[in-house]
Amino acid sequence: MFLDALDLEPGGADALRADICIVGAGAAGITMALQLIGSGYDVLLLEAGGRREEPATQALYAGQVRDEALHPPPDRYRVRRFGGSTTLWGGRCIPFDPIDFEPRAHVPDSGWPIAFEDVLPYYPRANTLCEAGRFAYTASEAFAQPPSPLIAGFHSRDFDTDALERFSRPTDFGARYGSRLEAARNVRVLLHANVTALEVGDDGAQVRALQVRTLTGKQLQVRARHVVLAAGGLEVARLLLASRDVHPRGIGNAHDVVGRYYMCHLAGTIGTVVLDGPVSAVNHGYQRDADGIYCRRRFALSAESQRRRGVGNFIARLHHPRITDPAHRCGPLSLLYLAKPFIPYEYAKRLHGDGPIEARTWWAHLRNLVGDLPSTVAFGWHLLTRRTLASRKFPSIIVHPKGNRFSLDFHAEQQPNRESRVTLSETCDALGMPQLLVDWRHAPGDVQTVRTALAVLARDMHESGAGRLDYDPDTVEAEMLRYGAYGGHHIGTARMGTDPQRSVVDSDCRVHGMENLYVAGAAAFPTSSQANPTLTIVALALRLAEHLQARLVEPAVTCAGTQTREAA
Repeated sequence: MFLDALDLEPGGADALRADICIVGAGAAGITMALQLIGSGYDVLLLEAGGRREEPATQALYAGQVRDEALHPPPDRYRVRRFGGSTTLWGGRCIPFDPIDFEPRAHVPDSGWPIAFEDVLPYYPRANTLCEAGRFAYTASEAFAQPPSPLIAGFHSRDFDTDALERFSRPTDFGARYGSRLEAARNVRVLLHANVTALEVGDDGAQVRALQVRTLTGKQLQVRARHVVLAAGGLEVARLLLASRDVHPRGIGNAHDVVGRYYMCHLAGTIGTVVLDGPVSAVNHGYQRDADGIYCRRRFALSAESQRRRGVGNFIARLHHPRITDPAHRCGPLSLLYLAKPFIPYEYAKRLHGDGPIEARTWWAHLRNLVGDLPSTVAFGWHLLTRRTLASRKFPSIIVHPKGNRFSLDFHAEQQPNRESRVTLSETCDALGMPQLLVDWRHAPGDVQTVRTALAVLARDMHESGAGRLDYDPDTVEAEMLRYGAYGGHHIGTARMGTDPQRSVVDSDCRVHGMENLYVAGAAAFPTSSQANPTLTIVALALRLAEHLQARLVEPAVTCAGTQTREAA
């Protein structure tokens, strides 16, 4: 059932009771609600936005950034509407690796209180919900016939080229699963329900109520036996820090951990990869498995190499030459450059950077487009038919540059860093809630991970005789920070752990010291891995839903708000 807070009458608190209240209808919140359909428990899913984009609602995500060159504005890469950021994501699905869960001496504050094996049973179901096909993340598992090598003749002691990334449609969880939630008898979705504070009982250990406000001035109250914050890595920290009536520093923040250890990913494009042999010797594009799922191989630094070299997790892919430089003489790339005004900010930033298009550069790209017209037309047709109009979209731009000359695209783990954090600013939004101040920082170990991995990959390309990777080692840090923190991956602000002095939630994602408050999503990740977070967010949301069902022995309320027996 769908309801709208704009239509509810203030004071009708009895109607806003539930066994489980989930704050945030993105990947984590919708996953949990789906898992709880038919459970016998009353589930209330609160979403701050509506079914479509609303500028006034989106503006509630606005905030400040300490260094704007290092981090995008807080209202970018987040979407305040039903479906959350799945309405925006690119669909890349990758599980975390076993090493990501391990304590590593060379990665400060690493180690999860759960193991890879604790999450593994939930990954296949997560793959299904993300519509990414089977849980098969090596080429040897995914394809009946082994594909041709990524690069003919390439061999490495440190990098695996059998590892896959799989791609969702990409699936908008709101559009895909909204009808299922609407039909569920035990689930209510309340739109335009902005949670502005968590009200804690006198004992300080129970969330007694959630304060909800609308932009039209309505104030509502929600009471639930268990509360789950699934509002994203930034908003979860904001809600905890802003709830200060009983806990002066914020809920779960007795030891000043909430908002700290804020991680994104380290990503960039660097150097020139020149590969020997014909174009057919390179197979760096997307392949479709038997279910029609787009898959792509990459260079993945092995766990053994990470341990031996004392670095974090790292992957790289062959990438097209830098779009902004017309010297590539590639019509399709110049078409993308000239189309900058029509490409959403979240993607245009990495394709083009932030600067304006200069007239001289514009003309050089136009010459490329005209001079390479057949390829440009074919590329445009491909974009129209395989991406714009297709239900399962071609994931990204793939070109086969002349002379087998590529750049290298990398994606690396960011180490937990206590000084990288989000806090509350002195400015309030339209609902009176403090805005966020983001102070994202990287550490020397982050640079060392990228610098070491690139050096090893360059050595292996040379020694195998497959080609060469040319780059300036002195530019590594500048390239990994060219566009700042990787947008959209907001990780670690309410991290999981056993020690309340160094973490916010326990192994079940329950906030330390709180009996009925949980966190779902990447905020709870203690480390970031090399992997995009969505698949693991969904897997852990399934695990948390299962845990809550185990805690709720029997229903305590009905959808009408009638009290029944409490759980044992």
